[in-house]
Amino acid sequence: MTIYLDYAATTPLDPGVLKTMLPYMSSEYGNPSSLHGSGRRAGRAIEETRKKVAGVINALPEEIIFTGSGTESDNLAILGVSRANKAKGNHLIISAIEHKAVLESVNQLKKEGFEVSLLPVNSEGVVDIKKCLELVRDETLLVSVMYANNEIGTIQPIRELSEAIKKKRGRSSFPLFHTDACQAAGYLSLDVCELGVDMMTLNGSKIYGPKGIGILYKRTGVKLEPLIVGGGQEYNLRAGTENISLVVGFGEALLLAEKMKIAESERLTALREYFISRLFEEIPNIVLNGARKERLPNNVHVSISHVEGEAILLMLDEQGIEVSTGSACSANDLKASHVLLAIGQTDELAHGSIRFSFGRDTTKEKLDEALKVLPSVVNKLETISATTVNI
Repeated sequence: MTIYLDYAATTPLDPGVLKTMLPYMSSEYGNPSSLHGSGRRAGRAIEETRKKVAGVINALPEEIIFTGSGTESDNLAILGVSRANKAKGNHLIISAIEHKAVLESVNQLKKEGFEVSLLPVNSEGVVDIKKCLELVRDETLLVSVMYANNEIGTIQPIRELSEAIKKKRGRSSFPLFHTDACQAAGYLSLDVCELGVDMMTLNGSKIYGPKGIGILYKRTGVKLEPLIVGGGQEYNLRAGTENISLVVGFGEALLLAEKMKIAESERLTALREYFISRLFEEIPNIVLNGARKERLPNNVHVSISHVEGEAILLMLDEQGIEVSTGSACSANDLKASHVLLAIGQTDELAHGSIRFSFGRDTTKEKLDEALKVLPSVVNKLETISATTVNI
């Protein structure tokens, strides 16, 4: 039996979501840009889904842009705003623990003459709002801070941060505020009016929806330059024939995640606390990474001294237990996590990090099975490490 504890990397497709998608993978194949009946039906499916998504996040339908992923959504927000408004400024602020989709976007902008400031975080991974405001300049176009971190699970004070930024900009339109909320969906409020964000990123693969689909919420009045050109789709902001099955699947998955949010968050929080307490009982020299309370219900990220996280992962995998080292988006990168270094961990301890992330199929029984295996794996690796050092 496989025990999957890597839901922060991706989730399985919900059967109900798949059922919703199937007609658009077979009989309903029309191009939404076509004027005939098949095209009009396809177009209606997209617009009905746009309304559904807008309803969940308390936005207007025309403020929803369908993209090919959360990464593309982040790219469109960061690159799109900066390039469209470069006459008004050339400075951006991002937190030091952003997803690589944001980090690589600003690295590209640096090559184009933009300046970027990194907003530091404390030892729990929380940004300092006062420090953020100190970094704001007259030429600052955008602040981007992720809602909940994909590695350590820390939840940021997004509403308080947005309020502070709005007060700072006064009558100006800048800086705008973007948040990557991919990990927050299904657990935290996505009400964009309550959060006060100008742009927000979501994706399908974290909410039991299909892969290859995301959205960017863009508040009315925010100007973007498209990344993909060649057609008038998505309000001229994302050219290309729409994949209707993915769009419809995303909308259904988001609606279902929102309906399950309260009950599932409570259930997973209880499992999270149980798992953390058992880890500290069973394994010495273990460190919990991220905030203790302001944390995603499904995230447990730890570091264990004197062992390699990759070795733990591989040995657990042999036993049918699937976890992640740090961020699964960079699982082939053996560099220490930039997130762990940002919260003050040493390079050595950061290499001993493991992320357990829970989901709808996670039970106490499955966690107990994992806990039967993990201590012996760690003990074996510590013995090997000690032997190597002595040699």
